[in-house]
Amino acid sequence: MTVDIQGTCDSRFAGVREQFANNFAAHGDVGASVAVTLNGEFVVDLWGGHRDAAATEAWDSDTLVNVYSTTKTMAAMCALLLADRGDLEFDAPVAKYWPEFAANGKAAVEVGHFMSHSAGLSGMDTPVTGDALYDWDFMVTELAKQAPWWEPGTASGYHALTQGHLIGEVVRRITGQTLGQFFKQEIAEPVGADFHIGTPESVFPRIGELIPPKVADLSGGAADDSIASRTFRNPGANAKASRTSQWRKAEIPAANGHGNARSVVRAQTAMANGGEAFGKRLLSEAGTKRVFEEQIKGVDLVLGAPLRFGLGYGLTQEAMPMGPNPHTAYWGGWGGSSIVIDQDARLCVSYVMNKMEADLMGDPRSFNLLRAVYEGLAQS
Repeated sequence: MTVDIQGTCDSRFAGVREQFANNFAAHGDVGASVAVTLNGEFVVDLWGGHRDAAATEAWDSDTLVNVYSTTKTMAAMCALLLADRGDLEFDAPVAKYWPEFAANGKAAVEVGHFMSHSAGLSGMDTPVTGDALYDWDFMVTELAKQAPWWEPGTASGYHALTQGHLIGEVVRRITGQTLGQFFKQEIAEPVGADFHIGTPESVFPRIGELIPPKVADLSGGAADDSIASRTFRNPGANAKASRTSQWRKAEIPAANGHGNARSVVRAQTAMANGGEAFGKRLLSEAGTKRVFEEQIKGVDLVLGAPLRFGLGYGLTQEAMPMGPNPHTAYWGGWGGSSIVIDQDARLCVSYVMNKMEADLMGDPRSFNLLRAVYEGLAQS
């Protein structure tokens, strides 16, 4: 399929444009965007295809979609900003900020355990039914009551939907604002990032239709009692929920951020560029480097893959290389969206699409684009 690719691309990164077009021709992309900043300046900002499965509506420059867990890096950035200001300590007990959380043997759980998926709260014991996932008070109250599923700090277990509520409640206790409000005021608006956690109805006409994988339910129908199955079963996630107003309006900072590659990069460029982006300083350079304070490394109890977590981001490693440079952090969302931050190269790369693939761990579309970015960088 030939697709009209629109936007801008520095000649050094012509290979990125070629690979982006190839994602449509060879990998069946329907609508997508890719963006890259280098030293704080956009060198790639491309989009193309259609925003719906029927291919009747063009993916425009301002089309947004739900990026699922790419949202987690926005929540992490909020916490890192508070730590940079001295308002949050990652090695402090969560109960210092959220006293109720100390219940059921969690008095020693640290904020850093939230950031590294090692708090033992990857899923919930209390059934999350109906619209309960969208009820912030219900979610955080039940998480505060719950006992950990494993000893916190001893292993990571991907907190697929709960991480955002856990980090978000700490942010709310410190600032008095919801995480979505804090993100909008302190990150999105200053740098002009069209990214939303708790998306207003005024934005709905620009939201593209996510095209679910063959198995639209994240649990895949798993019924065993493993930590992985329990995590994805409760709270559950179905890709078709992303089309509802309840999902879009709610704040689920682990999963329901809405943006495109440009807005993801606009929000995250400061993390790759010494804390400054588009004329605004969001964090100190030292504050951005805290991402690389390794919290935990090993086979993740939920994803079953060898992972290395810093403060809020996955970190490149030999078993999961994300580029040639050691100070590279990343994460991605269910379906294929991704964000990569390379502090050594001062590089920020994102890919966002509407055709979802089932795999949670990597996608050839985003990996091929990332490889093309580094090939262009090496030749410049």
